Amino acid sequence: MTHYTEILLTQRPDDKPIGPQLFEVVQKAIPSAGPGQVLVKQTHMSLDPAMIGWMSPNTDSYIPPVALGSVMRSSGFGEVVESNHPDFAVGDRVMGMMGWTEYSLNNGQGLNKVQPGVDAETALSVFALPGLTAIQGLFNVGKPKAGETLVVTGAAGSVGSIVGQLAKAEGLRVIGVVGSDEKADWILEELGFDGAINYKSGNLEEQLRELTPDGVDIFFENTGGPIQQHIFNRMNSFGRIVVCGMIADYVSASPAPGPSWIRVIQKRITIQGFTMPDHFGDVPALLAKLTPYVMQGKIQYRTHMLEGLESAMSGLNLLLSGGNRGKLIVKL
Repeated sequence: MTHYTEILLTQRPDDKPIGPQLFEVVQKAIPSAGPGQVLVKQTHMSLDPAMIGWMSPNTDSYIPPVALGSVMRSSGFGEVVESNHPDFAVGDRVMGMMGWTEYSLNNGQGLNKVQPGVDAETALSVFALPGLTAIQGLFNVGKPKAGETLVVTGAAGSVGSIVGQLAKAEGLRVIGVVGSDEKADWILEELGFDGAINYKSGNLEEQLRELTPDGVDIFFENTGGPIQQHIFNRMNSFGRIVVCGMIADYVSASPAPGPSWIRVIQKRITIQGFTMPDHFGDVPALLAKLTPYVMQGKIQYRTHMLEGLESAMSGLNLLLSGGNRGKLIVKL
């Protein structure tokens, strides 16, 4: 094979479902690694909610939008097939930002070797953005204490499920908000959450009140949506709100209104938004904190696998519809 496939972003999302109409599939000649470069054959590609924001035209954000006509941005897992870089050898398994492409030419920046014994699914589901985001957001922003109550939205998602399990391991009461009864059963029966709410059901306020009799100390927000206000109204004094994602509003023309500033004052609530690109320099320390939980069997996950690079064009919409059952990964 002398050519490979990559996918370019050619249009911005609108109110229609994300699909092939936004992209262009192109064929290119497989390049050779130049001085100081490595050529990686990508085998698995991660689809993450943050990608929806990266596709927007908004330049006033934590990371520049993907330029039209360029390879769609994403993280992935692959094998080094050619190297002129002193830190990488042919056969090394690596992960990093590679994009929607079968081959990635890289100068080594942002590329990390994957430790022996860790397969692609585990690497992308736990040790890549989901686990790093969960560790950073929960411990360095949420500052959990044993005995507190945490509510996490998107609790069956790649980040939310890890947040909940980490919090349980630290002795917190954990309530998860999900989008189906099947996902509710999974986080209760398999992940050990203390309670679950399907946000598509009724009586959200009443359900939340029953599951949080002592109020909410930490609110880990991944999704937005109507239940956000109910959780906010249950916050205890000196509670912490960790704003990680807002996928319900990413393609909305009119984002939902935020919480009342009056209650923020009354309850002395700390609200902090965060994104992982600000903390890439902390990755070694974050991995060092995350790894013991994984090795002790305290972090479970499941994956939703798509086949073939081009499946990403429609598969990304599963993150908006909630149709994915686990960490969304494309197998190339």
